[in-house]
Amino acid sequence: MSGEISRLAEGCKDILVIGDLILDRYVWGEVDRISPEAPVQVLKWVRDEEVLGGAANVAHNLSALGCPVRLMGLIGDDADGDRFNELTRAAGIDTRFVTRVSGRPTVTKTRFIGRGQQILRLDREEDPQQPGEFDEPLLAALPDAIEGVAGVICSDYLKGTLSPGLMGKIIDSAGRGNISTITDPKGGNYYKYKGVTAITPNLSEVSLATGMILNTEEAIDRATQSLFEQLGTSYILITRGAGGMTLFGKNGRLSHEAARALEVYDVTGAGDTAAAIFSLALFQGETPVSAARIANLGAGIVVGKVGTAPVSALEIESAMSSGGRNKILSRPELGRHLKMERAKGRKVVFTNGCFDLLHVGHIQYLRQAKNLGDILVIGLNDDASVRKVKGEGRPLIEEGQRAQLMSALECVDFVVFFSEDTPKDLIEALRPDILVKGGDYTLDEVVGREMVESYGGRLEVLPFVDGVSTTSIVNTILERYNQDKSRT
Repeated sequence: MSGEISRLAEGCKDILVIGDLILDRYVWGEVDRISPEAPVQVLKWVRDEEVLGGAANVAHNLSALGCPVRLMGLIGDDADGDRFNELTRAAGIDTRFVTRVSGRPTVTKTRFIGRGQQILRLDREEDPQQPGEFDEPLLAALPDAIEGVAGVICSDYLKGTLSPGLMGKIIDSAGRGNISTITDPKGGNYYKYKGVTAITPNLSEVSLATGMILNTEEAIDRATQSLFEQLGTSYILITRGAGGMTLFGKNGRLSHEAARALEVYDVTGAGDTAAAIFSLALFQGETPVSAARIANLGAGIVVGKVGTAPVSALEIESAMSSGGRNKILSRPELGRHLKMERAKGRKVVFTNGCFDLLHVGHIQYLRQAKNLGDILVIGLNDDASVRKVKGEGRPLIEEGQRAQLMSALECVDFVVFFSEDTPKDLIEALRPDILVKGGDYTLDEVVGREMVESYGGRLEVLPFVDGVSTTSIVNTILERYNQDKSRT
């Protein structure tokens, strides 16, 4: 593994995540008319998607970063609980400490998405259980669950799992083992969190917990100091939406991170991501200020996605190398982004290549390509694809590093991998307005031309810079190396 964030998870011991477990379901569709039966939008179904939510989303974020995770909480003994278990297994999350409860449904939140925006949310859950109603199985499992962990994250969605009794036992057990406990709190009563290492509330939650109107920075400072006095915690990281994140220590502000998201599509799960990354960084020995900086980057990536989704190390490293904006996306994520960009009237330009050694010819070519439209997308051959195209010994630079180099270029908006020999399938999925190819190609030689032209797009062939190529650079390096070696 390479990169600052990837290294953060290397050698990490298990992290225990305890809290309310939720199954998030998304119904994606198209909205193009109003119902004749009532003044409501008609959502034409396109697809369904189910993902991990609540405390399970915190665990999923950690797992996606390469960290081993143990999950503790409650789910129903129902079909949604079965689906929840399937998703946790696929994510590589340890669920030995998840308890199934008969007679209560697995908490689900179903969101209906049209034109890239949430238009309705349907929650399926019973009234919150009585405090401590299901503490017994969780308390029985706690000693084994907490044994040998790097830290504990408590994710409270006020569904009843984190009762005052259970929170007290978690904090006591962690304290005896010298284990840090970080809580993402909810509600107006924070007394049950007394003694945790850190909390990660949002601004409205701080206002609710303190009863203060937080309309000035001075008011925020006073409210935070009140929470320190109440809880005895070491750090408070307040997530502030468009206002970024502010980190407090017992003696006042430690840092403020400006919001990094360039486009906000959905804030769902951003708090989970911030809590997961901030906690992981602290557990791995990062300073609180550095942990807050990395958490802010991760949260900025999540709000640029639609739906609950974890972030990867590559996405955060991409954001670090490109001024806070994540440019390296999966094919489905990129497709959703481009749909939204087109809704704003923007033209999408696509080109592809190995880009094994980035050189001046590439730079000039990509700048010309960007000038043809609004959004420049790079289809990047993954390592296996490069070997097929270029032969053994290539690529010289592995795919993750090549993607980061490309995303660092100002003219590049998005980078997406493809593993096939040609980008035909990728072009079909993304449907660019302008297809760009470099070099001396005839129209018939360009893969994807007919497809793009069939829906009204066009092809542009741009010349490469003469005498500059990866092969020529490699040959020059070898020649000069051999010359220097022969002189010795």
